[in-house]
Amino acid sequence: MSALPLLPARRPVPGVFVALGLTLAIGWLVVAIDGGQLFNQSTTVSLLHVAAGLGFVAVGQTLVILGGSLDLSVAYVVSLSTLVAAETMNGSDAALLPAIGLALLVSAGIGLFNGLLVTTGQINPFIATLGVGLLLKGYLDSRYDGPAGSTAPALVQTLGYQRVGPVPLSFLLLLAVAGACWFLLSRTRFGHHLIAVGGDPEVARLSGVRNDRVRVTAHVLCSLCAGLAGIYLASRLGSGAPRVGTEGLYDLESIAAVVIGGTALAGGRGGVVGTVGGVLLLAGIDAIFNQLAVDAFAKQVVRGVIIIAAVAVYARRALRKADR
Repeated sequence: MSALPLLPARRPVPGVFVALGLTLAIGWLVVAIDGGQLFNQSTTVSLLHVAAGLGFVAVGQTLVILGGSLDLSVAYVVSLSTLVAAETMNGSDAALLPAIGLALLVSAGIGLFNGLLVTTGQINPFIATLGVGLLLKGYLDSRYDGPAGSTAPALVQTLGYQRVGPVPLSFLLLLAVAGACWFLLSRTRFGHHLIAVGGDPEVARLSGVRNDRVRVTAHVLCSLCAGLAGIYLASRLGSGAPRVGTEGLYDLESIAAVVIGGTALAGGRGGVVGTVGGVLLLAGIDAIFNQLAVDAFAKQVVRGVIIIAAVAVYARRALRKADR
């Protein structure tokens, strides 16, 4: 049995929610001056749909980053899972559950492969997951020229478009997944071990933690979350899309949301609550820029500035704590 004490997981930095509130307030004012309306129902629904797609991936990315790893293959896992789900369903509600199960199984297998490369193969996570992503890219590019398969109508109507008031069902599912991951990190032995491994692998190992098993599990969970994002996108698109993950920049966007939410890239500090705030912040910026008809280049510039500022703020805080 592990000798590592079950210490509470560190709370995520709440500053991202302050930034989110300020961004939405300023955005509302600017859009109103421009003659638009930011908080109407259509804009809110669109914002939450964008947040749901990115959020599933970002929550999974949080787990691997907390463990001191990284996953750059998630965008391709998203694309592949849309195709596996849509082609297995082929428009039939009867094949809905088998299709979801197969898509998640394939995603978990990719996560397992990533985890084994990082742990057993002792390959740097950046290189290992980038290599797996390129393998998946080669498969997708050689097999698909465009959309394929057909999503079951029942999935389209529920996960894709059903709402509870102005809140899409997909966003409620994201909150449920984030809540489950929060519980995993803060209330289970695996969660405390994951944070310990990310904070100091050697100390964790000497305390009895099986570092490799913890990191492999984190990679599997990350890929499962990416697979869930793919199933959701298939429900929105009505078919599988071989490039939806890369076109959505889900690999880099998910890392950005994690960092903005206060999780340290070096691992061992952060949490999914901050990540959800980071996702909402990025989705809110998208919504504001769409209302103002700002071009895509300017969007990326602003996002880059926000990410750099967030990393700088957290780095300064870490230095101050280290000096105390």
